[in-house]
Amino acid sequence: MRHVIIGAGPAGVTATDTLRKLDPDCQITLIGDEPEPPYSRMAIPYYLVDQIDEHGTYLRKTPDHFESRAIDRLQDRVTRVQADKKSVLMASGAELAYDKLLIATGSKPIVPPIPGIESQGVHACWTLEDARNIIRLASPGARVVLIGAGFIGSIILEALARRGTDLSVVEVEDRMVPRMMNQVSGNLIRHWCEKKGLQILTSTRVETIEPGTGNGNLSVQLDNGNTLAAELVISATGVHPHIDYLDSSGIEVDVGVLVNNQLQSSDADIYAAGDVAQGLDFSTGGYSVQAIQPTAVEHGRIAAGNMAGHTQVHRGSINMNVLDTMGLISSSFGLWMGVDDGDSTELHDAERFRYLNLQFQDDRLIGASSLGLTEHIGIIRGLIQTRLPLKDWKPRLMKDPTRLMEAYLANTQAIGYNAQVL
Repeated sequence: MRHVIIGAGPAGVTATDTLRKLDPDCQITLIGDEPEPPYSRMAIPYYLVDQIDEHGTYLRKTPDHFESRAIDRLQDRVTRVQADKKSVLMASGAELAYDKLLIATGSKPIVPPIPGIESQGVHACWTLEDARNIIRLASPGARVVLIGAGFIGSIILEALARRGTDLSVVEVEDRMVPRMMNQVSGNLIRHWCEKKGLQILTSTRVETIEPGTGNGNLSVQLDNGNTLAAELVISATGVHPHIDYLDSSGIEVDVGVLVNNQLQSSDADIYAAGDVAQGLDFSTGGYSVQAIQPTAVEHGRIAAGNMAGHTQVHRGSINMNVLDTMGLISSSFGLWMGVDDGDSTELHDAERFRYLNLQFQDDRLIGASSLGLTEHIGIIRGLIQTRLPLKDWKPRLMKDPTRLMEAYLANTQAIGYNAQVL
């Protein structure tokens, strides 16, 4: 059996290891288009502040990990999937046949339509090569403009600050991390960063990036009429699935590759996993792309099992994000924005940078977001994932959302709480 995996990120690497365990005699080829060994993009911020070296970003630490498992690594870029011929074409001109194919090419950065975005000194923060360029330019005192305060931007924000740069953050939305935090909590994160000495400009758009005058290498023009001089501009305005090369493949795609509950595409011999897969969403029952590493790892394991003939069902991934922004931990889970017919409650302590928002449908917790309350993260995920009926504990949580642990224990271990507890 010839297994070909396109993409050497967490989904692809997990799939290779799973395939080798399940089928010791199969042929496995892992294709990646970067020169480095497979690495985690989520480790790049730690590399930027010298907490780890490049080796520390690698997904597998032993130098012979792939060789010792008879996994062929191929550095090339797939330009076309020929499903009718069961082969892939690559930029080098080579053609590689497969029996089962896994598409795990992940995401690629969105390039915002800003004149000058391709200028020298403007970089994404997505690859190790990007990180090397940032390290070279982000010296102490260097003026840095970070475009985007979403999840990716907020991850690297702290690294840039710790490098001693003069950092300005420009976000088009009215708050930070708008896809995981509401206006209250997103603006609490902004106030936290401002207290740490950063300039955070929300509801602001970059109009152009031009060669600078005076001491600045770049001139960043904002829609409020102001200009920021910078030695380095970093674009972190989001990512989207890397599926361009599938245009003529015949594989059904939407936002990502459409897959069933076995992560199988419209072609029975082709699977998809990770950021590129439009898989089952646990909370909605629909299909969506969840560009987070835990989902990628889960997808890779399940897809590989099915490729090897060991039927495994994907029961849906929970949307979850946990973010550390200069020491302030924020998290969001499931349907954190709520549903039309649901109920919600919140705790808001602006002075202590504490926030908790719970979203309910009937007597079940379906989503939550929190700020500065790390002790609740595991319980929140457990309550959502188990769809645990809260019964008479729902009104108690509506009055005091911090009693999550009590609610969980009372409904899982039948502890004798009663109405008098209120």
